[in-house]
Amino acid sequence: MKFNLSKLERVPLRAAWKHEANDFTPWLAETDNLNSLADALGLSELLLVATEHWVGDFKLDILCTDGEDQVIIENQLEKTNHSHLGQIIAYAAGVGAKKVIWVAETFRPEHASALQFLNENTTDALSFFAVEVELWRIGDSPLAPKFEVVVKPNDWAKSGREQARAATSTSPTKQLQQKFWMALIERLKVKAPHIRPQKPRPQHWLNNSIGRSGFGLNLTANTRDERLGVELWIPGMAAKQHFANLSKHKQEIHDKLGFELDWQELPDAIACRIATWYSQASLEDESRWEEYLEWLTQRLIKMDHVLKPIVKALP
Repeated sequence: MKFNLSKLERVPLRAAWKHEANDFTPWLAETDNLNSLADALGLSELLLVATEHWVGDFKLDILCTDGEDQVIIENQLEKTNHSHLGQIIAYAAGVGAKKVIWVAETFRPEHASALQFLNENTTDALSFFAVEVELWRIGDSPLAPKFEVVVKPNDWAKSGREQARAATSTSPTKQLQQKFWMALIERLKVKAPHIRPQKPRPQHWLNNSIGRSGFGLNLTANTRDERLGVELWIPGMAAKQHFANLSKHKQEIHDKLGFELDWQELPDAIACRIATWYSQASLEDESRWEEYLEWLTQRLIKMDHVLKPIVKALP
């Protein structure tokens, strides 16, 4: 049998976007395209804060958050240059960004090496990414964009350094918490790869995005009370109104989850919490970790599935 095969052709970026600020930046800032970029980078999510954001006398292309940290994106429709390398450093300092993403058609080896150098020699909390954006088509098909990651942090090395620092500078309880969260992260990679919490740290909580700024579907491991939890955390001035709007869906949420939640309006705080708890869970008893990890994983998957569309649809 003879097949009629076509040719895959790479197309210059300016065939789709004539102008960086007027064409490419608005396209990249769309939710679906930020999600595609986040997937390519292995980030949980990228949520738009602003485009053409003023930093002093200059404009940053895109300001985002990944649910926890500030993220900046600077883009070029051509090969990278020295001026943009300086800009990303200035913008990162100006907004206190923890993740810096430089998107371009092609990266000069010197600039890729510079970002790798920064990843290897700066604090573990700061990460630099180089991403080439490509355009492809087959015959007369519509143009198809593709993100190709050129530089990203060496997570294994950074994680190793962080574990070593935790082992020498934190309490045994904090070390145990970090070890527990790392085990949960590995479990989620297998059972729920679409859920990607933040980098685990030696603390009693692990932050996780639910797809909308101002909300977090977070995990807790309270060693004092020996209690695990998965909670929708709603901070900020709009928290009480969001809580009231969510309360209108309480029965629907409980029916879909198959279990009830603890609804805490927290009247004395500028925040609200909606949570599920697992009591009598001591992290010190590592023989029960399998039980704990499975409970957290299943509750997180279920709450993410049920709550995410409702949270995104809130006014």
